[in-house]
Amino acid sequence: MIARPRRVRVFSGALAVLFIAVFTVVAVLLRRTSTGVFFQVSDQVAMAGIGVLLACGALWMTWPKITADAAGVRVRNLLGSTTYPWSQVRGISFPDGAAWARLELPDDEYVPVMAVQALDGDRAVAAIRELRKLHRAATAPAE
Repeated sequence: MIARPRRVRVFSGALAVLFIAVFTVVAVLLRRTSTGVFFQVSDQVAMAGIGVLLACGALWMTWPKITADAAGVRVRNLLGSTTYPWSQVRGISFPDGAAWARLELPDDEYVPVMAVQALDGDRAVAAIRELRKLHRAATAPAE
């Protein structure tokens, strides 16, 4: 099972395109000012570069992903990725009002799962159900 945020990906992609378009237009028009300031080609390149950096920042929000199988779950959030065997996971929850789901670990610790977001509605519900199903199958006592 693999889950990624959907609405955030669409919004971030549109925002990245907007950043690049706006900063490219500004870069092209930068030399044509009547303010008395002399802008060079390097200023234009820098302005376009700022647009690219902002677009990369917007696209960074598309990075979260969760991958789960019978052995465990791998959570990739904005600052890194960690793999947890199902034996370490006590539960999967989605608290009321929370932006995303979380894995509950021993000692009252938890790991946010930014890939399963409330904005995704039914897709988030389906992802939580699938994660819980995998968790139950992996932690069920052998008969």
